[in-house]
Amino acid sequence: MDSLSINKRAAILSIAMLVVGLLIWEAAIPAQKAVGELTEYERLTGGGAQKAGVPPPSQVIAKAWAELSNPFYDAGPNDKGIGIQIGYSIYRVLTGYFLAALVAIPLGFLIGMSQIAYKAFNPFIQVLRPISPLAWMPLALFIIQDSEASAIFVIFVCSIWPMLLNTAFGVAGVRKDWVNVARTHELGPLKTAFTVILPAAAPTIVTGMRISIGIAWLVIVAAEMLVGGTGIGYYVWNEWNNLDLTSVIFSILMIGVVGMLLDSAFGVLQRAVAYAE
Repeated sequence: MDSLSINKRAAILSIAMLVVGLLIWEAAIPAQKAVGELTEYERLTGGGAQKAGVPPPSQVIAKAWAELSNPFYDAGPNDKGIGIQIGYSIYRVLTGYFLAALVAIPLGFLIGMSQIAYKAFNPFIQVLRPISPLAWMPLALFIIQDSEASAIFVIFVCSIWPMLLNTAFGVAGVRKDWVNVARTHELGPLKTAFTVILPAAAPTIVTGMRISIGIAWLVIVAAEMLVGGTGIGYYVWNEWNNLDLTSVIFSILMIGVVGMLLDSAFGVLQRAVAYAE
């Protein structure tokens, strides 16, 4: 069986599972009562309101259509389109992420190429790496005193470790005879790093970068719930406070779609450098 046939069958199976899941979800949601059919307790607790219960997928699809039809509207501080909210989140993620890359990749090269550097930095890495990125948020807010910069700092912290460790591992794993050949040709350390070590370690480095972007996207949602203002995390929390579960489920799906696209982009990059293996 060729790969094209396998992909087609897998796609058909995925669509079938999605359709069955949506039908089960739709059937599992009880019909909404009319206001006249509600008890006094249900009326007091909002039992007849559209936002009170878990919505069926038909309502989520209708909400998605309405939001995606005009994703960039701006009607004030607490009423912005989903495109604007996602844009703020992606900006924070990419800013913190690339700042982390500027530190992690060069430092990873140093640690991977030098046993002394590895032994010197390893205790600090082992202590700081297990700390939850969100644990840094109160300290960041106190020191930086800016919610936007604090969120970026948290993304920086959570992104740096996978890139740093994978870069060090990839550099340390480069075959010694390749490095010896570079020395035989009297290449300097910098030229050896760019022409020999970097191409050989590139797949491992990109793997670390791919892991980091996934973690960063996970963390930004939680960070924006804490700092508020804008972003997809704030959007989820704000809609929850409004008891609009339809919007909450829609935003959860959008978080998943954006995360998948970010991961797919690094998957393409990973395949592009796979020749170096």
